[in-house]
Parts: sequence; structure tokens; C-alpha cells
Amino acid sequence: MKRLWDKGLPLDEKILKYTAGEDHALDHRLVSYDIKASIAHVEMLANCKLLEIDDSKIIIGGLIALLKDYQDQKWSIHLEDEDVHTAIEKNLIEKIGEVGGRIHLGRSRNDQVLTALRLYYLDAIDEIVTSTEKLCEEIRVLKGKQGSIKLPGTTHMQHAMPSSVSLWCGAYIEAFEDNIEGMIQAKRRSNKNPLGSAAGYGTPGLPVDRTFTTKKLGFEVTHEPVTAPQLSRGKAESHLLFELSLLMQDLGRLSSDLLLYYTQEYSYIDLAFEVTTGSSIMPQKRNPDVLELIRASSATVLSCLNESMMVMSKLPSGFQRDLQKIKAPLFKAIDNTIESVDIMSYVISTMKFLPENIKLDDDLFAAEEAYKLVLNKGLSFRKAYQQIAKKYKK
Repeated sequence: MKRLWDKGLPLDEKILKYTAGEDHALDHRLVSYDIKASIAHVEMLANCKLLEIDDSKIIIGGLIALLKDYQDQKWSIHLEDEDVHTAIEKNLIEKIGEVGGRIHLGRSRNDQVLTALRLYYLDAIDEIVTSTEKLCEEIRVLKGKQGSIKLPGTTHMQHAMPSSVSLWCGAYIEAFEDNIEGMIQAKRRSNKNPLGSAAGYGTPGLPVDRTFTTKKLGFEVTHEPVTAPQLSRGKAESHLLFELSLLMQDLGRLSSDLLLYYTQEYSYIDLAFEVTTGSSIMPQKRNPDVLELIRASSATVLSCLNESMMVMSKLPSGFQRDLQKIKAPLFKAIDNTIESVDIMSYVISTMKFLPENIKLDDDLFAAEEAYKLVLNKGLSFRKAYQQIAKKYKK
């Protein structure tokens, strides 16, 4: 068996290599999801009497065995397969015989890939949420241990008003909790079952039951009408990428704070030896490279969002092969985010503030002095402000 669309006509290898792109490499993370969706599809066909019960049992058994074989590295996805879908069907037929060819009744690669991708997105979002919750917990631990330490709050990179480790931690906890909420909201667009919409126009004359697979796969709703799933492609991905970008921007700002606090000029914090690197020429150096790379990763994820938005921009309705190009930036952004959040959790768990190096000058209390004049002397805030301002003229 060749590719799912193969008609026995010649195909230039250069065209195959270009059109398949990275899919044969990227699709490894989709194997379990495609097999899960395929099993639900086969069960639906049998339930609708479009497939003999005995055949469905053979196919499902073959799919389960195929997943184990994949996990045991007995087969893989190659360029010649083009993608995970061909690889699974090809290996299934080799394993159980011609009955495996019945699996594709009532579906297209279009709804097949979208189903596997959405199942993956839902799990990926859960993993990101779990990692971010762990980061919040590490910041809470830091707040509990050192929250009482005073910090100079800044505006415009200048000392402004008194703050504390507790307030600093609290702001980031709220920011990351907000990101978690955004991630959960991003699930809505992925939680719709596209299976049975086929190439975007359903299965005319074939009475499939889309509600059956919706329940089996745990989707919230069936994506209807059948023309909607293909028109929606790129929206769930871009929504998720947008939320990832916001999360990474907060992570980048946290990195910038820590990088500043770690400079010799500040020396507000100490980083554990095991999270810093060294210089190839300067023996004394301890470099916070990890924080710089986390900060840079926010740009990487944002560029993935831009790429996704540009690919889907002004496409007509129906499936377009352009949409294949969204997979790589999305996977890249997901991996980058999970890795960055997990690394930041580790950095936070090993760092500590150094209160002996943190000084709060008197001018940080200028606004408080003005408030006291308002409360104790009855002055308007504007007059109190001007009176205190004279005191701090430099």
C-alpha cells in the first residue's frame, strides 16, 4: 500500500518531499490520538451496521496491537508514508490483512487529521495548565518563606514606592493564574468533534452517526454543520497560540526581573550554582543564561502565532493544503512553553532573596508622607503633593 490518495499514477519524488514536508517527523506525537479516533470510528461503523461486528473486532484488535508495536519501536513513520494516517493504515493492513482497508469508510484525511490534532490539543492544554499551576505553587512557596522582605517598587525603572517580596510574588501568581484561565478557555474551540465531516461535505448516502464518536472520544459537542470544521481550521490553533504568547510574555517579564535582581549592581537574589553557567574565558563568571533563553523564547512563541495567523489569512472556505503549515509552529510553541515553564519552576525553587543587600531610601515613602498630610492636616492632595515635592528636589 502507498499513500491514502494514491491512484497508481507516478509522483515525482521532489514533489512528495516538498508536499509531505515535516509531517512524517511531526506526526509521531499524533499516533496514539489517531489510533484512538480510528477505534471510535470503527465502533461507530459497526454500530451503524456499515461494518460487520467480527470485522470491527479484528480491526480494533489490530489497532490496539499496532499502538503497542509503535511504543516498542517496531514501526515508524517515514517520508514514503507522508503522514501518520497512511502509516497506520498501511501497517494495519500488513498486520491483519485486507480487512484493515475497511477502516477508511466514511472519513477523509481532512477530518481524520483534525480529530487527532484536537484530541492532542486538549491534552497539551492540560499539560500546560499543570506546569503553570506548579510554577504558581513554587512562587507561593517563595512568598511564604521570604514574603516579608521589603523591596523598592519601581516605575520607569526608577525607585517609586515601597513594595515587598510578597507583593512581587502575588502579582506573578495572579498573572499566571489568569493565563491558566485563558488556556482553559482555549479548549472551547478544540472541544468539537470534526469526525464524520469527511472532506468538509459529510458522507452523502452513508448514514454515519457523528454523535456516537463525539461521546466515545469525549468531545463536548459535534462540530456542525459538516462544512464548519474545515472553515474553523487555524482558529483553535491561533487561539491557543495567543494564550501561549501571553503566558510566555509573563514568563519573559519574570525573567527580566530576576536578571536585573541578579546583577552585581542589585544583588537582590542569589541563584543556585546548578542553574547558572560559566564563561569560556572569565573564570569568575556565573551566568543566568537560562533566564535569558526563557525571555527569548517569548519571541519564538509570538512568531509562531504570527505564522499561524498569516497562513490562514484570507483563505477561501473548504480545505486548503496551506493549513498543513500551521502544525509545525504550533508544536514548536507548545514544546517551547512547557519546557520554559518547567525550567522557570525549577529556577524559582532554588533561588532566594538577599535582604541584606536590599535598601529602601527615604524618598520611596514620599507618597505616604503626602497622604499623611491629607489625613492629619486636612490639606488637599495636590497641596500635600507640592509640599512634599519641595523636600525631595535634587
